Amino acid sequence: MNTKLLKWLSYASCFVMFLATLGGSVVTKTESGLGCGNDWPLCHGKFVPAHTLASMIEYSHRAVSGAAGLFSLAAFVAFWLYRKNRKDLQLYSLLALIFVMVQAVMGAMAVIYPTSSAVMALHFGFSLIAFASSVMLVLGVRQEERGQVGKASKAQDPALDQVQVHAPAARVSKAFRNLTWLATGYTYIVVYIGAYVSHTDSAGGCSGWPLCNGQLVPGLSGGEGIAFIHRVAAALLLVVIATVGHFAFRKHPGLPEIRKLGVAATLLVIVQVFTGATIVLTLNNYHVYLFASLAHILVLAALFGVLCYLSVRTWQLSRTAEVQAPPTGKAV
Repeated sequence: MNTKLLKWLSYASCFVMFLATLGGSVVTKTESGLGCGNDWPLCHGKFVPAHTLASMIEYSHRAVSGAAGLFSLAAFVAFWLYRKNRKDLQLYSLLALIFVMVQAVMGAMAVIYPTSSAVMALHFGFSLIAFASSVMLVLGVRQEERGQVGKASKAQDPALDQVQVHAPAARVSKAFRNLTWLATGYTYIVVYIGAYVSHTDSAGGCSGWPLCNGQLVPGLSGGEGIAFIHRVAAALLLVVIATVGHFAFRKHPGLPEIRKLGVAATLLVIVQVFTGATIVLTLNNYHVYLFASLAHILVLAALFGVLCYLSVRTWQLSRTAEVQAPPTGKAV
């Protein structure tokens, strides 16, 4: 199977995974989780559910999640059969398949059995990992395609190959790699806290923005405390990712991919902050609030996918640096 077909398969898998992530958010925000009662996989005992809004939202999400599982399985089989030399692409496809199955099982268990808010927050976290894995698969295939185009250009003009031979090897330091890993891990923690805010209906715990109920430091109990902790964690996340973006752009002029990923992560986290503020300011306008909440989640999904891929690329490039010419300094 050629790269073009694998690319489109990865695109399709990522798009359906995107719809599944979006659908899960719609189910949560519209409180349609029990739109089919406690039945699974049927809806109120029927294969075709009654035409109520809650049941249609829940059942549509189930159908899209099933399609995401099938596309993930197809991508996994295709990459393990036709890209045996690309262990990274095989890993991305495997992670997407594992986590889409885990989140599907957790979703089914939440319908059949009472589930705590803490566990439901994990459900969203696992679905986000599945989506991020599909994003990494797309970016990895695009990188492979660009590499093939570069090889074709060198074959047409051998002088390009000579330039590459004499060019210094671009490197990523261990310090920057570790900073990227730290940012990615911390992002997942903030994701979990945000999901916990949603599943405990604590979004209204802090009215107003940037102050919480008119106070710099409000009470830390109940929904007010949960919402405030999420705000503090999000503010720190902005600082951490902006730092990653700064070092990615300033310290890696020979690695345009790293620079682009750093800039993308920084822009996404800024948009994330503004969508979060919009959620708070539109709590009394349900339709705008729903749109802002979905935008907040989708930007977060894109941000986490970019950070995961940046983590993998920094790991790969730091290993390349160690093999070719270990850096003597420790600067980020």
